[in-house]
Amino acid sequence: MRNVKARIALLALGTLVLLNACNAQDDKKSTDAVLATVNGTAIHQSAMDILMRQGAAQGAPDTPEVRKAMLDELVGRELARQDAVKQGLDKRPEVKQQIELANQAVLVNAFMQDFVKTHSPTDDQLKAEYDKIKAQIGDKQYHAHHILVKTEKEAKDIIAQLKKGAKFEKLASKSLDQGSAVKGGDLGYNAPSAYVPPFAQALASLKKGETTKAPVQTQFGWHVIRVDDIKEAPSFEEVKKNLAPRVEQEQLRKYLDELRSKAKIEYKTAQAPAAPVTIPVAPAQKPAAPADKK
Repeated sequence: MRNVKARIALLALGTLVLLNACNAQDDKKSTDAVLATVNGTAIHQSAMDILMRQGAAQGAPDTPEVRKAMLDELVGRELARQDAVKQGLDKRPEVKQQIELANQAVLVNAFMQDFVKTHSPTDDQLKAEYDKIKAQIGDKQYHAHHILVKTEKEAKDIIAQLKKGAKFEKLASKSLDQGSAVKGGDLGYNAPSAYVPPFAQALASLKKGETTKAPVQTQFGWHVIRVDDIKEAPSFEEVKKNLAPRVEQEQLRKYLDELRSKAKIEYKTAQAPAAPVTIPVAPAQKPAAPADKK
């Protein structure tokens, strides 16, 4: 029971503003069931529902024990809130600012969720995004391994060792690219455009099973590259579900740009942003990020 209460306490801490918003409603206007009252202030079912949904997202079970512990936590937090107000803590400037920012965050999150619900991309929009990405990255993906070293001489020595039968993966364990070194130099499947130009050009020139005959220089050092497989880029149907967040993000950016163009914004500091900042779409799932450029 103690562990359950500890988890509920942490969960409630992260959603305090949402709960206050629920409890601050006029009881007479609320249609929520009242689960408890604390000095006349009602704790509604809607507050419990918010915590239960967030708890479920974190793997918390929906059991009578959890609900009782959660209600106890809500009562305790309401007692603390009332005493804080009694002491005048809500009048402190820094507290008022935190409350304002927290309320803003709740509204922004609600705005983004509503925007995503009401701006579901059409198949035509998704296909247009697919065609744009495919035009940028090309029609093929390469499964490559590489070894990165500091000097051309080191790279040439590695190529010589490979010609004598040395194992690529063993030599790659000492590569300067530590991320791929632990995997024997494996970079996985990527389009050439995922890499810096010299690396991309060398990669695209290789056939399946080939290794670069000469070292390839980039700003990171000298590379020895091997292509293990080449396959066609995923079809539209294969990546369709991952394109929606990209289109939603672009739609949101355009909408915010429109709001910005109509608003009167006056920066009172020299630290004004050089370009508009776009809030991310949430809670939609984002597509996988491209591989780091090598």
